[in-house]
Amino acid sequence: MAYSSASQPPREAALSLDRVAFTYANVTSVLKEISLTIESGERVGIIGPNGAGKTTLFLTICGVLRPSSGAVSVFGKPVIPGQFRPDVGLVFQNPNDQLFSPSVWDDVAFGVENLGYSDAEVACQVQETLEQLGILEYRDRPPHHLSGGQKRMVAIAGVLAMKPDLILYDEPSANLDLRSRRRLIEFLQQSPQTLLVASHDLELILELCDRVLLLDNGHLIADGPPAEILSDRPLMESHGLETPSTLT
Repeated sequence: MAYSSASQPPREAALSLDRVAFTYANVTSVLKEISLTIESGERVGIIGPNGAGKTTLFLTICGVLRPSSGAVSVFGKPVIPGQFRPDVGLVFQNPNDQLFSPSVWDDVAFGVENLGYSDAEVACQVQETLEQLGILEYRDRPPHHLSGGQKRMVAIAGVLAMKPDLILYDEPSANLDLRSRRRLIEFLQQSPQTLLVASHDLELILELCDRVLLLDNGHLIADGPPAEILSDRPLMESHGLETPSTLT
């Protein structure tokens, strides 16, 4: 919770949604007047069945999609659709939608270069990020030659290298082997950024996040501590989800 004192002024919320709704053309509303606030430094899991609106919510927060109604603010500033916000990063659900450069190094460097850093600063940030994720050995390989899990790690690196303050992860552990998944969890646990993690990997949500939001049919159904919500079997089953085995 944000606080104030004589020496430290109140911080702006990392993310604020005020009755946000979104409707695709000729489709029933995907988001239905969602309101929530996420404070700086929170790690928030987003869960729900397929089609619940998780990816649409992320694209709306990033300004890729324009809300049909309502308002989105990031760190106290309104999100303007189509306007680039370097303080927000999105890791796509499908890494093939994100990777396009001839080498892993070039792909991870692309965003940093476009932020106006010097060549030395770009090289430093790319090297550091690849090392942190344990994928430096891929640096000269073409992304399209990598496995699905390797591509995902490179896509994550491309966002992390830009050092955004708010990062949205859409299914970050999909296709990762156990070793890579564990490395990712440990890395995210040490991450200083505010994190939103949409995932069907409920064990990851339970281990990583301090808060969870349950979405279904465009509605915010529940908001609270992960262990409390994920252990509520009737709630989970009524929304197409299963309680993680560690909570049974």
